Amino acid sequence: MGRFLKFLPLLLFPISVISQNPSLSEASKISLLTCGSGDELYSSFGHTAFRVQDPVLDIDVVYNYGTFDFNRPNFYLNFTKGKMIYSLSRTTFERFLYEYELEKRWVREQIFDLDLSERNQLLAFFEENYRPENRDYPYDPLWNNCSSITGDILLEQFKGEIKFESPHLKKQFSFRQLVRQYLPYNTWASFGIDLAFGSVVDRKATVKEHMFMPDYAMYQIRNTTKNDKPLMERERVILDYSDLEKETFFPLSPVFWFSLFLIFVATITYLDNKHKARSRWLDFSLFFITGLVGTILFLLWVATDHTSTPKNYNILWAMPVNVVVAFILLFRPRLADWMPKYIWVLFGLLALTLILWATGVQSFSPVIILIFTALAIRYIYLLKYFKIQSP
Repeated sequence: MGRFLKFLPLLLFPISVISQNPSLSEASKISLLTCGSGDELYSSFGHTAFRVQDPVLDIDVVYNYGTFDFNRPNFYLNFTKGKMIYSLSRTTFERFLYEYELEKRWVREQIFDLDLSERNQLLAFFEENYRPENRDYPYDPLWNNCSSITGDILLEQFKGEIKFESPHLKKQFSFRQLVRQYLPYNTWASFGIDLAFGSVVDRKATVKEHMFMPDYAMYQIRNTTKNDKPLMERERVILDYSDLEKETFFPLSPVFWFSLFLIFVATITYLDNKHKARSRWLDFSLFFITGLVGTILFLLWVATDHTSTPKNYNILWAMPVNVVVAFILLFRPRLADWMPKYIWVLFGLLALTLILWATGVQSFSPVIILIFTALAIRYIYLLKYFKIQSP
């Protein structure tokens, strides 16, 4: 701690200089920093930030739009409601780089080809954004994050001069496809995100919208022009680490556990059929869990500000009404007369889900096929059991 306090004034010196709103020298540069992905979910997609450096004024700072605070009041409640607040932070380049060197994540820099007045214009913009009353902004993981804001800033500051070309895109991906590129499908994070995302993320992203991913923002800067000239002057590698390999331990994966779930449901159903019985606790569990999942997804659709969760057709197979039906199945030994019709409705909704998947209206996690199969097995048996119980 003593050494930190000793050198703290030196670390803060460049920031104190900037707070005086200086005019940059001819030796100054402004660049975009792109950082490789990390181990945590929030860092799986990489990161983007701006760097301002001027050796004459001894300035080398990073403006980072990806800062959030777990200690902010009602952080988790606001996260659930889709009202996340992120902030613009400012730190020395040395301190910014230390984190990525510690985690062995690569960092690349793209220096903009801007004249002195344009560099001063951008610096003034960053400093105005950094004022306490301006630094917070409503975060959106797909449409307004630390990376997508890059394109917004360039378009705003250089109106009519910026053009985003697209030779780097072999095809335009949907938002869901872009997210899946960074998360192996057989992980709980990927399954959970696919489950929560609605069909709104299955439309093709525009060329600019691809920039919500840091890698694609970096590719885009290589293919962006300003007044018909390349915006990027040059690119260099600052930290040269390999991309992190995201390995999954199969016994902890969704495919493993949902396969066990399928085998379990099939086994209990086989035994029920053999003994002409009905395991009420199994029916209760299946209907209650699917109903609870559907209720949560419905609330994410209609009761939050999340822009990526509306029109989520997972609620077709995870019917919220199943929560109520679960208790009826638990406390009544005999199936109600209306139950076969309800089961056929559930079958129809399963089929409709598959049709929406096949036609591209909404993409679902491949893992969900295991769940569909388990539900179909139990639904078929419930229809058979209704006939068994009838006199």
